[in-house]
Amino acid sequence: MAFMSGSALAQTKIATVDLRKLFDNYYKTKLAQAAIQDHAAQLDKDDKSMKDDLKKGGDDYQALLQQANDQALSADERDRRKQAAADKLKELQTNKATIDQYERQAQTTLGEQRQRMREKILVDIKAAVTTKAKAGGYTLVFDTAAETVNGTMAVVYTSGDNDLTDAILAQINAGAPIDTTTPVTTTPPSLTNNPGNP
Repeated sequence: MAFMSGSALAQTKIATVDLRKLFDNYYKTKLAQAAIQDHAAQLDKDDKSMKDDLKKGGDDYQALLQQANDQALSADERDRRKQAAADKLKELQTNKATIDQYERQAQTTLGEQRQRMREKILVDIKAAVTTKAKAGGYTLVFDTAAETVNGTMAVVYTSGDNDLTDAILAQINAGAPIDTTTPVTTTPPSLTNNPGNP
């Protein structure tokens, strides 16, 4: 048994990659993050516009309330202003609910867009790793950036001799339409969360 285990181990050729580095520095990640940030900026712009309209409506409501209590106006006119104020309050409540729904939907939309981006990019990276590993005769490739469920390093030590990260990064970024040496540093708008690592 010991002989067989040793023989099997001797035939195992292991390489490593830093999946986080590959993900973060892949040009398609940068393009996708820029697209997500542009989308988030547009959502924020629309959200701000709705909130500005809501604030203006609140100011109009306060003015109607004051007029409804203005003793210089006739009783009939004050009643009309009270009704107008009540109608305006209902409109404000509806608009506030619409904004809340919009913000929830925006978060969901951005989250789904991030998830689709992440999955597509990881498919590309896995294919590149598989091709490189097969070409090099490796039977196993470990991710040195991986963590256990306890948040500790999954790979505690590697000499780095068989690390394929830089070679794969050069391969997947060959012919990139953007500068892959510059990270995307645009601050995400308030409706967004950071895209995160794989």
